[in-house]
Amino acid sequence: MTGSTRQPPADGRGDPQMTSSTQQPPADGRGDRPVAPTRPYPTYKPSGVPWLGDVPEHWEVRRLGDSVVRCINGTWGDEPDGVNDLPCIRVADFDRVNWKVRTDKLTMRAVTQSERSRRMLHRGDLLLEKSGGGDNQPVGAIVLYDHDVEAVCSNFVGKLEVKEGYQPEYLTYLHATLYALQINKRSIKQTTGIQNIDADSYLSEPIAFPPLAEQRAIVRYLDHADRRIRRYVSAKRKLIGLLEEEKQAIINRAVTRGLDPNVRLKPSGVEWLGDVPEHWDVRRAKFFYDEVDERSTTGAEELMSVSHKTGVTPRKRNVTMFLAESNVGYKLCHPGDIVINTMWAYMAALGVARQNGLVSPSYGVYRPHNHKQMDHTYIDSLLRTEAYRANYTIRSTGITSSRLRLYPESFLDMPLLCPPLEEQNAIVEYIGHVAEATDSAIARARRQIELLEEYRTRLIADVVTGKLDVREAAAQLPEEAGGEEPEAYP
Repeated sequence: MTGSTRQPPADGRGDPQMTSSTQQPPADGRGDRPVAPTRPYPTYKPSGVPWLGDVPEHWEVRRLGDSVVRCINGTWGDEPDGVNDLPCIRVADFDRVNWKVRTDKLTMRAVTQSERSRRMLHRGDLLLEKSGGGDNQPVGAIVLYDHDVEAVCSNFVGKLEVKEGYQPEYLTYLHATLYALQINKRSIKQTTGIQNIDADSYLSEPIAFPPLAEQRAIVRYLDHADRRIRRYVSAKRKLIGLLEEEKQAIINRAVTRGLDPNVRLKPSGVEWLGDVPEHWDVRRAKFFYDEVDERSTTGAEELMSVSHKTGVTPRKRNVTMFLAESNVGYKLCHPGDIVINTMWAYMAALGVARQNGLVSPSYGVYRPHNHKQMDHTYIDSLLRTEAYRANYTIRSTGITSSRLRLYPESFLDMPLLCPPLEEQNAIVEYIGHVAEATDSAIARARRQIELLEEYRTRLIADVVTGKLDVREAAAQLPEEAGGEEPEAYP
């Protein structure tokens, strides 16, 4: 069909595609020089593929399978024997964000010479997840094997040998887009709760391929854009880490030293607490709290979760792991009670309850003698400071670190700082303002990361499906300087 000058192809919603992909990737703070802008191709033709729409006039519509020699099933081998051992790449080794194979936790298996036939992996092979997945992460992910380590893939993985005339890195970007668009779902066969993908069906899907030289230009452009995005995301993540550290440092100082930087201090009498304001009391927890063991007779109260991150909060409704058939006999907690996950106290899995609820019978519940002695938010913050977290480990007992338990007598013997109640209230108000401002900044940074990741996905999709012409932009890219590679996506 003769090509013609057209508007950018429709995006499937009836409108010409107008996306953030027409902009340049974000600057990474290193003074990158501008590159040529991306633009639509000069001429398009119908692809004959409904979801794909029009494609560049010189691209060829073929089956996905035309880009690979074959799909070979992997093997699981046997237990390592010290003679035939090889790394066996599992689905768990798939990096689903960067579309590559992780090699930090390789599994060794004994694979005989006959089993290795045609199964040995080589740099540039693609690996197809053939079995696994679930509703939120369907089976069918494809990643690039870009290592020189001799290895095979497991029996749940298929090895795709890339055919001459195709760029493995380009195909990796292409399959990532097809996965994001859920094209793979049409080839999924559900069996006994485990998803299997029909490789022949998936590889029969039609797609438009550019010439090899253009594939290389696309890879060059997308690699460059991806590095810039990763640098920006890395900077944002570091900012988030610094903000969280700063917030915790401010809170730690406020609850252990107060708000007056000029206050006179005195020895607390506790080595790990150091000096404290001279007008503060330091008393054992048993002076303020008693252990209580009040049980539910109906199990109808709201089930609570006790976490080192969020403290005592209502358990998420969609979490069904480890749920008992009945909550009768679970411990009751009330507002102001300290609840401690006895097994995870050394990780500060504890907090102050804000509402009535149920907690595990194995947790410790401690009720205040007088609710007017301690501000609940103050004590919650105090118990989460680094000094207290370290002391939980010291006071916990057990054979190994995974068996440590913080028993009631150990907790009740722990010294607590007790400023005057008015001062506690002032500290709580102050750390509330600090947390609000810091959390707002963190939320903005996280939202910027989300937008960048959305931009990255759409940019790749627009380029590998022919919506944007990056040939000129790729040709004008500077050579990448050596040095530290930016962080990968998590």
